[in-house]
Amino acid sequence: MTQRGVRRAILIGGGIAGPVLGMFLRRIGVEATIFEAREAPAENEGAFLGIAPNGMNVLADLGVAEAVAARGAPFVGMRFENARGRRIGEIDQREAARRFGAGLVMIRRGALHAALAEEAVRRGVGIRYGTRLTDVDRSDPREVVARFREGGEARGDVLIGCDGFRSRTRVCAVPDAPAPGYTGLLDFGGFARCPGAPVEPGWSAMVFGRRAFFGAFAAPDGEIWWFHNGAEPGPGEPGRGAAAGRGAAAGRGAAAGRGAAAGSVRERILALHEGDSAWIADVVRATPEVLGPWPLHDILTMPRWHVGRVCLIGDAAHATTPHAGQGASLAMEDGMLLARCLRDEADPEQAFAAFERLRRPRVEAIVRAARRTGDRKAVAGPVAEWLRDRMLPLFLRLGAAAQERAYAYRIDWEARAA
Repeated sequence: MTQRGVRRAILIGGGIAGPVLGMFLRRIGVEATIFEAREAPAENEGAFLGIAPNGMNVLADLGVAEAVAARGAPFVGMRFENARGRRIGEIDQREAARRFGAGLVMIRRGALHAALAEEAVRRGVGIRYGTRLTDVDRSDPREVVARFREGGEARGDVLIGCDGFRSRTRVCAVPDAPAPGYTGLLDFGGFARCPGAPVEPGWSAMVFGRRAFFGAFAAPDGEIWWFHNGAEPGPGEPGRGAAAGRGAAAGRGAAAGRGAAAGSVRERILALHEGDSAWIADVVRATPEVLGPWPLHDILTMPRWHVGRVCLIGDAAHATTPHAGQGASLAMEDGMLLARCLRDEADPEQAFAAFERLRRPRVEAIVRAARRTGDRKAVAGPVAEWLRDRMLPLFLRLGAAAQERAYAYRIDWEARAA
């Protein structure tokens, strides 16, 4: 079905939300062009992430789930430990495909970006790399104009900001929107060969350490994919320099410094896990390059996601921390639902209003849940650690129930936007 109200769409950002939205827009006959600030596909960017069953179901609807899964690894489940190595809970995902229609897939971020971009181009979505948005002109009520640092402009019936939590679209079009909030945690990660690590292929080990949180996933070939969440270093502590600039676009996907700086970051992570399970230090030491830091931000709520012919989706509208494992999947859901709303509403502003009304309750609940989970990852002393460890079984049961609700969510493409 061709949407007569919208014929040309400008999409800012080519990570996850942009290509998924672009493919759904092509399905309804809308010309879609992605403008991406990076100079080329960032196949080596970032560490890794999980695409939850609800996200894989969106990709299945597009017919790209197999192409994405082929670049990732199937996920079996999570086992949780406290700092002393005692198992305190488990979430088994071996029946996820039967229960939710798809299983969870772990994938390197760069591989996901590449797979989505390739599929989008194959389906007729244009991608222009090396184009950095500087201004959004909404002066003509019949169209919107994007202007770029490199010169030139693009005109469309709508402009969709898919450009992440540091969204330039949000700054230009919704200047009164609140800035993303820094949660106080830094994220690091890496890839290591560590045969002695007690993590079975397909499983993740999640360790609530004394001073920081550590997660490790064992890929089918035995490689360990890991991440560390910890508080920012204090004055004079190792790694302070690498953590600086938490509000800037620093270091996404890059190694954590070079030489002494990289060594100080590694030593800081090791110090935070001193006294935790010994295999954590083995994995960190076996890692050729520690990636990060990625300061963790979120947007708990925003007064509005759209203005005129401009709309925000994904992290640009409702940034979430990775603690709920839903960031990528929510972005995919956004792309599918927004395209459906544009299909069913001839007026873009009405389509955007319907999209926001339908999405806001779900995504803001997940963002809040992710913030609560993150707050439990770092503790302020032995008393807080003792209380947390005794409450963790309850937290895990509640978290597992919320996770199942998130996984079971499905968007019906055939239904009309209400």
